[in-house]
Formats: sequence, C-alpha cells, structure tokens
Amino acid sequence: MSAVPTIVTVPLHTDPDGAIRVQGARVTLDSIVAAFRAGATAEEIAEQFPVVALADIYLIIAHYLRHTAEIDAYLLERQEESVALKREVEARFDPVGLRARLVARRNAARSCLADDSAPG
Repeated sequence: MSAVPTIVTVPLHTDPDGAIRVQGARVTLDSIVAAFRAGATAEEIAEQFPVVALADIYLIIAHYLRHTAEIDAYLLERQEESVALKREVEARFDPVGLRARLVARRNAARSCLADDSAPG
C-alpha cells in the first residue's frame, strides 16, 4: 500500500510588505476571507480568482476556520493600517473637489486638442 500524504501545507506566504498572499499569486488572504465571509462558496471564490486552484481555496478556508481568531486579528490590523494610510494620503492630497479638478483638466485638454485641429 502506498503512503498517503498526511501533512498539507497551506499555500500562503507573507510578502515583503507584510501582506499574506496565496503562494504563486498576488491574491491576498484578505480577499479570500472577505469573499468567504460574504457567503461565497469555494467554487465561487475560485471563479473570482482564477489564478488560485480550487483545492488551495479549500485549504485556505479550512486554515481560516481553524485559526479564525488569529486571522481576524491580522485582518483587523490590516484594516487599521489601511485607514491610517488613507488619512495620510488625504492629508497630503486634499480629495475635496478632486473630481471637479480632474473634469476641468480633461475639458481643458479637449479644448486644446479641438483648437489645434481646427482649420486655421
């Protein structure tokens, strides 16, 4: 009888920025867990992230279910870091009126193009 593997490695790694990602993909643990929490099945998650094998999705979900408290703490920390980064960016680059400024810039560029192409 051949031996059946009894040790399974969860296909996750931590990137240099501290994000936990699926091995061989840019997909984050955050994304897989968020989809699972939203009620998606493993098959639906695999459709959302076709670079991740269905078997790996199942392994990641099982890992999450076995280590929910630790992973939820990691996800909360990531969310807090995201909020802090957003505040920092908004403090440096005021988002108020951003859309209006971008539309005005686009319209000015279109106006210049129209002026340049007008018969002279």
